[in-house]
Amino acid sequence: MSNILNIILALLIIITFVFYLYFKTKQFRTNLPIRKKWYANRAGIALGMLLILFGINQIIIYHTILTYVVCAILILFGLYATVNYNKRVRHYAQYIAEEEELNKK
Repeated sequence: MSNILNIILALLIIITFVFYLYFKTKQFRTNLPIRKKWYANRAGIALGMLLILFGINQIIIYHTILTYVVCAILILFGLYATVNYNKRVRHYAQYIAEEEELNKK
């Protein structure tokens, strides 16, 4: 059971890392300032999820007090980052259509 969970978590870690790279690449390639911030914050969500999944994976693999403490810090920081960046993404999403409309002219 633990082995299957490790494989699933490893795949999820890879997927979140790919999403992080994707959104960072999109951030650098766009010229619109609001869209840049939106992509940067989407990348932040992926990074927060990466920290959470990595912390959970390490807790499953290693069973020491030090691992529990470090992974708890990683998971808490990942939760904070995910929630914070999610709020920012929702804020900037309101202005993306308006920004595109203004820049078409």
